[in-house]
Amino acid sequence: MAKCKRNRNRAKRNFTFKTPAANRNYKDTVFRMLFSDRKNLLSLYNAVNQSNYKNPEDLEIVTLENAIYMGIKNDLAFIMDTNLYLYEHQSTYNPNMPLRDLFYICSEYQKLVDKKSLFSSTLQKIPAPNFIEFYNGSTVISDCTELRLSSAFECLTGEPKLELIVTVLNVNEGHNADLMQHCSMLKEYAQYVARVRHYASNMPLNEAVKHAVDECIREGILAEFLTQNRNEVISMSIFEYDKELEEKKLRKAEFEAGREAGHEAGFAEGENHAALEIASRMLQSDKFSLDEIANFSGLSIAEVKKLCTDKQ
Repeated sequence: MAKCKRNRNRAKRNFTFKTPAANRNYKDTVFRMLFSDRKNLLSLYNAVNQSNYKNPEDLEIVTLENAIYMGIKNDLAFIMDTNLYLYEHQSTYNPNMPLRDLFYICSEYQKLVDKKSLFSSTLQKIPAPNFIEFYNGSTVISDCTELRLSSAFECLTGEPKLELIVTVLNVNEGHNADLMQHCSMLKEYAQYVARVRHYASNMPLNEAVKHAVDECIREGILAEFLTQNRNEVISMSIFEYDKELEEKKLRKAEFEAGREAGHEAGFAEGENHAALEIASRMLQSDKFSLDEIANFSGLSIAEVKKLCTDKQ
């Protein structure tokens, strides 16, 4: 990502922001709690942008604490080098992230600009947006993919008149090695999540989380963070993992319902539009195996092969 120098005093005059009161109805996450620390967030920013900033105070945090749409909230939002960054963590695949980020960025801009100036003859400058999703779900995806708002447009002809691109970075253990190397907190977070998942497959969830926390502390993985926030992290991790499992069940039920409805309507093998769209985009990238496409989209191998043949 491109970087530019800026005059911070001038930037603060241009972008005014009032921090709203926190909304306590929103359930926090371990990722958000960990990277709400400016030092950790700056390390993550430097790793993503291949930069080397030293002063955490250069980050201008603008996360909207009360900006919740249908129970959805952005994890982290900040301004750096006159650019606005929206960082989001996801443990399940969500093709609607561009639309969600569109709603959120509109709320950000409403807070950042002087509404009166929008009626003047002077161009109102705004920070350029950047959208990053840190994905650590159990479905196998490549290290870096993109989600586009235009994929949701019905009957699109020609180039889209509105676009929003979310860069999805796979931050599971064993992926994006260079990124992990330059951000130790992210690497250790990935190790912690991997251990929770590993132990949760063999023991009750609450025991698995406690075991993972204690083991990581002993081995120096997020040791200070986990020691200081042990009870809260355990509570959040149990909630997050339960939520992840429930979302997987919901998506499976939705897919099966779509498949059944497809049969009733006479559609071949009940293929639904969303699954076909996902598989089609993955086929276009030439970066995924047929197994990966099947796992990610929910289609069978036979359905993916048929789609591949139809496109040739």
